[in-house]
Amino acid sequence: MKPCVVIPVYNHGAAIGAVAAAVRGHGLPCLLVDDGSEPGCAAVLDALAAADPAGIELVRLARNQGKGGAMEAGLRRALQLGYSHALQIDADGQHATADIPRFFELAAQHPAAVICGCPVYDDSVPKGRLYGRYATHVWVWINTLSFDIRDSMCGFRVYPLAPTVALFDAVRIGRRMDFDTEIVVRLYWRGLAVVNLPTRVTYPSDGVSHFQVWRDNLLISRMHARLFGGMLLRLPLLLARKFRSRKPRLRRVAP
Repeated sequence: MKPCVVIPVYNHGAAIGAVAAAVRGHGLPCLLVDDGSEPGCAAVLDALAAADPAGIELVRLARNQGKGGAMEAGLRRALQLGYSHALQIDADGQHATADIPRFFELAAQHPAAVICGCPVYDDSVPKGRLYGRYATHVWVWINTLSFDIRDSMCGFRVYPLAPTVALFDAVRIGRRMDFDTEIVVRLYWRGLAVVNLPTRVTYPSDGVSHFQVWRDNLLISRMHARLFGGMLLRLPLLLARKFRSRKPRLRRVAP
């Protein structure tokens, strides 16, 4: 197992330094993906990469492609560099970097699985965002015919890189806030197990959110419709998987 961390960055210049330092504090190589950030943030990323050339690689996109586009670029580059697994973490500081070793411990135990963060929120979470997540949870449970994916929207997770990049080569995944849900559902459809790890989430250290209510909710709704159609096509296989006698897919790890 050869792990790394991929961080998509779009105008989080005030927070990314602390996140990158925490990642490097765990001794992990880090790929920062500049998703068309404004000049001030771009300069911060340049400085981070220059100060730690052995540990930080900067992947720069000429224009903003959205979180999904940035993650695809970062994951492809990670595979090119010879890494086997990549942890995705947000640049705004909302994820508990102290949990990074726990993610990779589980990935070492389950190298073919996706290790998905399952958020444990404090009072900083916007209530509208919190309650709105449940609609996506229900659709994911319908589209997988299982409860194996406890939270598909958390951007704190470990991907096995070879099957993930193979999925990019086969299907166009949502480029914006629809990315996190769509990719984990499609990886599940391809037979990857999902391991759920509870992890603390706060909102966010620099006050910058790129979630656009109308645009992103429309994209997410369209994604659920596409996935529902895909579920119907895969219904016999999903039913067979559901009722096949095998070791349970769902493993929940205590906080």
